[in-house]
Amino acid sequence: MATAHAGGYAGPSRIHSLAQYGAFAFGAVFVLVGILGFIPGITTNVDDMTFAGEDSGAELLGIFQVSVLHNLVHLLLGIVGLWAARLWATARVYLLATGVVYLALFVYGMVIDRESDANFVPLNSADDWLHLVLAVAMLAVGLAAGRRFEDDPLVRGRGDVPRARRT
Repeated sequence: MATAHAGGYAGPSRIHSLAQYGAFAFGAVFVLVGILGFIPGITTNVDDMTFAGEDSGAELLGIFQVSVLHNLVHLLLGIVGLWAARLWATARVYLLATGVVYLALFVYGMVIDRESDANFVPLNSADDWLHLVLAVAMLAVGLAAGRRFEDDPLVRGRGDVPRARRT
């Protein structure tokens, strides 16, 4: 039977590393946020939601400007995160790559004209700062996971995973 250590399916009960826990947690939150972005009451002005563009009047929790595209991107990132949590390597790549994407989104949101067609996601100031927090958190977890499975803080020191020899 394949295990997470051998590269097989890890599922929630077989998550063994910080990278896997991180990818699973961020993925679950992104799925939840993507769903909540469509629910009236949790998202204000749902009737004013557009597919994309700065003119979408919907706001998640009355704070974060959202559109159908924005919500679908959250759902997609969430599903990818849940899938990536199966293995340490894919979980770490997910955390680092998505962290870089969110850092780029933060910079993008800071430099675009909010009233222009360039604000197609759409983004507001609250989104920008949340993107920075997400970028820092995802990059921190991805980097803390180490460069190898054996270096992950939740794996290191366990007797069931052999340590690589150091020369």
